Amino acid sequence: MKKSTALMVLAAAAGLASCGQSTPKANMKSDVDTLSYMVGVSNSQGLKDYVVGRLGVDTTYMADFIRGIKEGTKSTSAKEKAYMAGMQIGQQVSGDMYDAINNQLFAGDSTTTMSKENFLAGFIAAVEENSIVTPDSASVYVRAKSEEIKTKALEAKYGEYKKENEEFLVNNKTKDGIKVTESGLQYRIIKEGKGAIPTKNSRVKVHYKGTMIDGTEFDSSYERKEPTTFRADQVIKGWTEALTMMPVGSKWELYIPQELGYGSREAGKIKPFSTLIFEVELISIEK
Repeated sequence: MKKSTALMVLAAAAGLASCGQSTPKANMKSDVDTLSYMVGVSNSQGLKDYVVGRLGVDTTYMADFIRGIKEGTKSTSAKEKAYMAGMQIGQQVSGDMYDAINNQLFAGDSTTTMSKENFLAGFIAAVEENSIVTPDSASVYVRAKSEEIKTKALEAKYGEYKKENEEFLVNNKTKDGIKVTESGLQYRIIKEGKGAIPTKNSRVKVHYKGTMIDGTEFDSSYERKEPTTFRADQVIKGWTEALTMMPVGSKWELYIPQELGYGSREAGKIKPFSTLIFEVELISIEK
């Protein structure tokens, strides 16, 4: 069932709850009466699939589910409405929300999981406004910890690949013509230009080709037969550093460690922890 349809069903139930009716009964004396009935029927489409598949209702207890719908359509006090809203949120938090966040953090690793008890304790404490940290502070912690967990998982998966890329850089820096900056960027000058040197805020026009250490090409403006233009500080760190050292007219080969590239991120054909090799030709500084 589509989420919008499910929400319409819940909204319809909430509306009926304020009408002071018991279990509604059809009484089709006019076209509007018939239309009303048909709207009710049509909005139930897919409801069973939704409550079974998404809400986890056991089909054995469908009669109890229907009884709950009937109770929900009766007139309720503000106190009862608040309780019912809490019940609905609680079920969503302990079900779909918990499962989604747990899967996002641990990428479906069945051997590692959040503590559901602590998750719910934190959620409820925050709603009661007596949690030990503010939501903003908790969010900062979650972002940092999530990145740490993700990086560890990727290192376990791509450990050998990461080591291979690190060894490449160690061997490469000993070759003739290779220069190494303080950040760890390695480069070789193919052609030395005589023009101006860009700043971080400069818009530059370049031709380039990017490969991995095994020679796999992942991007090339040469292949597109058109140079590209961008601001020097709107690319990966390795590029920015190189561009702000290159005179216009230069052509360099860059060897960018993963720390100055995409790090533990996956970017198209580029695997996490990849050393990137770029042939870069600085054509001009654009006004």
